[in-house]
Amino acid sequence: MSSKYLSFYLKTGGGHLSPARAVAKHLEKENAGKIEAILSDGLENGNKIVKYLIEDGYRISQNKATWIFESLYAINKIKFLAKQTARIVSWFVKNQLEKMILENNPEKIVIFHFFLIRPVFEILKKHKLNIPVITVVTDPYTAHPIWFLNKGQKYIVFSEQLKQSCIQKGMNASDFNVFPFVLDEKFGTVVSDENKKSIQQKLGLEPSKKLILILGGADGIPHGKRMLRTIMKSGFDAQTAIVCGRNKVLYEYATKLKLEHNLTNLTVYGFIDFVYELLQVSDVVISKCGASTFMEILMAQKIPVINNYIWEQEKGNVDFIRQNNMGMYEKKISRLPGLIHQLISDHTIIQQLNRNISRAGLSNGTPQVSSFIQSFC
Repeated sequence: MSSKYLSFYLKTGGGHLSPARAVAKHLEKENAGKIEAILSDGLENGNKIVKYLIEDGYRISQNKATWIFESLYAINKIKFLAKQTARIVSWFVKNQLEKMILENNPEKIVIFHFFLIRPVFEILKKHKLNIPVITVVTDPYTAHPIWFLNKGQKYIVFSEQLKQSCIQKGMNASDFNVFPFVLDEKFGTVVSDENKKSIQQKLGLEPSKKLILILGGADGIPHGKRMLRTIMKSGFDAQTAIVCGRNKVLYEYATKLKLEHNLTNLTVYGFIDFVYELLQVSDVVISKCGASTFMEILMAQKIPVINNYIWEQEKGNVDFIRQNNMGMYEKKISRLPGLIHQLISDHTIIQQLNRNISRAGLSNGTPQVSSFIQSFC
């Protein structure tokens, strides 16, 4: 009989599900028939209003009112209020988690979202279950305060910087295990020029023209309408592709813009499963600075142009890019065409940034994290 590893996540962007899926996939591949990696959405059958507030509220605030999320983040830096937030959410998600734990009786539990930590430990205490729990902190450099409310918790983190920050706040160094960031394993490989041509042909792209890729997370990119409109007005002799994710409003706008202005050099995508392939054939990647997204860009050896990030949770991601001179940050959309022009035409800047990305020696931590989870007890 196979051992069950139960991983919990929430659909607040793709930054929690993507690592969970990558680890689950690797565990099952390397332990065929021995490990069953179960992925469970903590809100799948939960209260519809709470599900809307957490999932859709996150998406809406990212695209229309970032200040709401940032204000909530700031409030939850006050420990007492953070505990109250965690307690309230726990009350609504606990039944779903309890059902999954009792039905599956997992050998191990892996948590990929901070809202699920408190209810999991409450459930284990209630039923006197001795199941090892490891929490994967999906924010690599500056993490949400609610991750660290439970004393004695064991963590996987993706930077020494975050570990040291937690130690300075009085947490035990022995509770932290540092690994490279977790991505789908294909992101650890850069395709050959020959394979790039095959991808371009498959996607209907013109190999002789540069590709400007506008890429957000699973919920699209904030200010995507204005960004797309500005770039298309600039008249670049290049192809442009925008990935709208689950943002239906952005997808409909981009599609209408393409049809009304006969923009044959614009390709519009919704929610897709071939981001890896698009990154491999792109020349300029404009994005927000969610953890999974910016790491996927760097692992593809592409230069990120960051237009948006969430204070303070994603600030560390932007600082990492800027301090290591791996890309560019420009919050004014009107200035993006100038940066795009540089990255299309100035080979000196391109080579310098590419060298810095290569020099960083980034690697995919999925095999190491999966192996650690397997040995953790």
